[in-house]
This record gives sequence, structure tokens and C-alpha cells, in this order.
Amino acid sequence: MDKTGGVGRAEQVDAVLRAADVLLRVVAASVAEVEDVVTTPQLRVLVLLALHGPQNLGAVARELGVHASNATRTCDRLVVAGLVSRRDDPSDRRFLQLDLTPEGKELVETVFEHRRQAIAEVIGRMPKDSRNEVAAAMASFADAAGGSGTEDGRFTLGLSG
Repeated sequence: MDKTGGVGRAEQVDAVLRAADVLLRVVAASVAEVEDVVTTPQLRVLVLLALHGPQNLGAVARELGVHASNATRTCDRLVVAGLVSRRDDPSDRRFLQLDLTPEGKELVETVFEHRRQAIAEVIGRMPKDSRNEVAAAMASFADAAGGSGTEDGRFTLGLSG
């Protein structure tokens, strides 16, 4: 405690780190739910498409931070698995457009729903009078960080809404 009876900066940081560990555990569990279906890079592609709509291979390669040939192999596997469709890009036929199939959308929704349910369970175990305070504090924390976090499928907790 500091001189005013509140917790000091170190305790504040430690509390946020503990909460972040819980959130990362939620994410890890949701990834484990689908690791028999997709790899981490494949999940990142699926989340990219879910969040931003159809993309070309160049955009996927940039998002993954890999050479276009690696992105092509990753996307080819997703096409074969029936999770991504590939067609000519209507704005430029030199490029292919990648989009989620209904099965791909369902997989991403399953991952995000797992995350939402796990967080809801934790919130449900909190004292009722703390829930609104925690939600307001988390919103304030997110706003102070610029409003949004990562859209990387390994760590994104879910689609807003």
C-alpha cells in the first residue's frame, strides 16, 4: 500500500500481469481446441480473413511475416481442408482472392466463442458488486493502450460484439 492507502505502481502492474496470464490461458485453451484441425499460422490466416474479409496472398504473407511461397503453402492447406476458398480477385485478375468458407467461419467462431465463454465463467465467479468495476477498469485500460489490441489469431480474444 502507498501513503494514501491505495496500492502502489508495482502492485498495480502485478495485478494486471496476473489478469493477463489468465487471459492468455483462455487463449491457449481455445487454440488447443482446434490444434488437431489447424496449425497456428493457419489459424492466424483464418482470423485475418474473419476480421478483414477477403485477402490476397501478398496480404497474408505480410500478416504472417513470411515469404509469399510460405503463405501459399499455408493457404493451399486451408483450401484443401475446406476452410478457405480461392478465386480470381475481381479487382485484379492477376491475383487470387482468399476468403473463409462457411466451415472456416464456423471454426473461427468456435475459437472466439470458447474464449468468450471462458471469460464469462471467470466473471461469473467474481463478486457481483465487482463486475461492473472490473469491466470499466478493463475498458479504461484498453482505451489507454489505444483502444484495440492485436488481431493476430494466436492472441485476439474475439470479434467485437
